[in-house]
Amino acid sequence: MAKVGVIGAGSWGIALAKLLRTNGNEVTVWSIVEEEVAMLRREHEHIDKLPGVKLPEDVLFTTDLKEAVTGKEFLVLAVPSVFTRSTAKSMAAYVTEGQIIVCVAKGIEEDTLMTISDVVEQEIPCADVAVMCGPSHAEEVGVGLPTTVVAGAKTESTAEKIQDLFMNEVFRVYTSPDMLGMELGGSLKNVIALAAGMADGLGYGDNTKAALITRGIAEIAGLAVKMGAKVETLCGLTGIGDLIVTCESRHSRNRKAGMLIGQGYTMKQATDEVKMVVEGIYSAKAALALAKKYDVELPIIEEVNKVLFDDKPAKEGVKDLMVREKRVEHLNLKWEN
Repeated sequence: MAKVGVIGAGSWGIALAKLLRTNGNEVTVWSIVEEEVAMLRREHEHIDKLPGVKLPEDVLFTTDLKEAVTGKEFLVLAVPSVFTRSTAKSMAAYVTEGQIIVCVAKGIEEDTLMTISDVVEQEIPCADVAVMCGPSHAEEVGVGLPTTVVAGAKTESTAEKIQDLFMNEVFRVYTSPDMLGMELGGSLKNVIALAAGMADGLGYGDNTKAALITRGIAEIAGLAVKMGAKVETLCGLTGIGDLIVTCESRHSRNRKAGMLIGQGYTMKQATDEVKMVVEGIYSAKAALALAKKYDVELPIIEEVNKVLFDDKPAKEGVKDLMVREKRVEHLNLKWEN
């Protein structure tokens, strides 16, 4: 049994807290919001963000960050990506040398273009920072539906520790050394999911969705490989797997926000309706900045940015994608004659 601090009481943090306690670990969940902690102590259920998922009575809840961090073998950092740096900065005083921090949020910091794990390493250099991602909606993990994810770390031993911590008969965990590829796949797929949602909101069909998913992973992989990630990672659970579930699922907040925008909502109206952080909106600008930095074309992501931030109608964005100049699909395939 390990002592685990879950930093963040959103739907994903709560689902993982339940999983970790089910696996026999001692779990403490932290939230900065006093009303949220009071509700969790009273109900042992997040009635707003993950209704119907009851947590065991011996899961602890606190607003005291020191209590949540001190003496824990593992820390699961589950706050939204936009709050990662500020939370890590607050945690730093309590984290000890070699303490394992598993980052489970997905995003790229807009100002620095750093991944979540890079941000945490910068703020808490003494920690052993790892990541875990894959196609894993909290709503399904919380009720024990079969799910597969990947644990990424700098060393095989750390990845295997995380694998052992989380893995059970309904939650299968693979390991990978390619943290960069995992994080880029997990972050940029949210931007493509916004596009997929817009297509749904416009009333387009399966053909459109398939094209967005397929060309979307091509864009993600093109940028990720240019940055040093491995193409195999983008073909796996944290690439195409995560992209499929986020573009297709009714649980996807990015798809839902995109659908509302496709129906005519403004970006603000859509995010207000979703009532949760829509990570793709924060990653969209960062993705475009990375494309410029690494000289990579990301036409879908570029159009998403125009719809989000330049008030371009989503229907026009789709049209402009369709009438781009003619191209071959794979540049490395050569004609025999």
